[in-house]
Amino acid sequence: MTTDAVEDPQKLIEAYYDAGWTDGLPVVPPSDASVEAMLAAGGLRGDEVIGEIAGRNQVVVADKVAINAVMAGCRPEYVPVVVAAVKGLCHPDFAYHGPASSTGGSAMVLIVNGSIVRALGINSGNNAFGQGHRPNATIGRAVRLVMMNALNTRPGLLDRATLGNPGKYSFCFAEHEDDHPWEPLHVSRGLAAHDSAVTVYASNSLYQVYNQLAAKPEPLLRCFADALCNLGVPNMKGFNQSLIVLAGEHADVLRTSGWSRRKVQDFLIEHARRTVADFKRAARLPGPVEAADETTWRRLFERADDILLVCAGGRAGSWSACLPGWGNKWTRAVTVRIESGRNA
Repeated sequence: MTTDAVEDPQKLIEAYYDAGWTDGLPVVPPSDASVEAMLAAGGLRGDEVIGEIAGRNQVVVADKVAINAVMAGCRPEYVPVVVAAVKGLCHPDFAYHGPASSTGGSAMVLIVNGSIVRALGINSGNNAFGQGHRPNATIGRAVRLVMMNALNTRPGLLDRATLGNPGKYSFCFAEHEDDHPWEPLHVSRGLAAHDSAVTVYASNSLYQVYNQLAAKPEPLLRCFADALCNLGVPNMKGFNQSLIVLAGEHADVLRTSGWSRRKVQDFLIEHARRTVADFKRAARLPGPVEAADETTWRRLFERADDILLVCAGGRAGSWSACLPGWGNKWTRAVTVRIESGRNA
């Protein structure tokens, strides 16, 4: 049903609610012209396959992406980012069914890199996770609507979240690549500096980390390690991923120290840990506490690449953030190159 068939947009909006095609917020009713504009901006045919979720026997085609992008409020030029993100969701390494359907209720976080950030005005600075920027809000929302309307990931059905996550409405931001301690995220994950890319990451939660006094990496990074390895962490096995987003003042501490990305990751691997006794006292591990448990460590990470380091947010303020991963060895963040006008 499109605006071509119904004259009163309000009635059409209500009809979309009645059909269960919204995320709870009003949507933009699509027309044949607006859908065609989306497809043209992506250089796509309506019947073109964007991706598939083999475990669910479901295929995502371009016209479904275009329709949901219109509904989300995207401009046509945003479509290449949406398409790349959907390809990331459908990549086997992302293992869509787990993070999309579990009781953990993860948000699908989209991190955008490259020249497309400036071209589209995607926010990487103040309030990067928050409201006020159309591309951030609508690109992330389009992906969630695709999940609901093309992949049937609906609350209470294939989405079994116990509490959910506000980021499930939309969670899209750009990396602040200027004045960065290291190479940008997409370069660290194997793409060229001139590429534009989106990284799709399943995050269970968001925890802001505050430290106003740290002038060296060690005390600052201890705060991140503690935040990542709390007693309620979803996964204690040592094979999950986590995302750290460094805002301006904390990024400055690491840049001026000369610490490499790998040195930061290694420090966090060493310090994001708890004793077996800690976990047993919190009933996160079975059995009574034994003497050896007091000095036996469980580390949250095994591999440096499991700690994703990103720079975003305001240049002032002693805040950064930890976004623990969905917490399963079968789900990995995926980085997809964004093709201008074509994503094949």
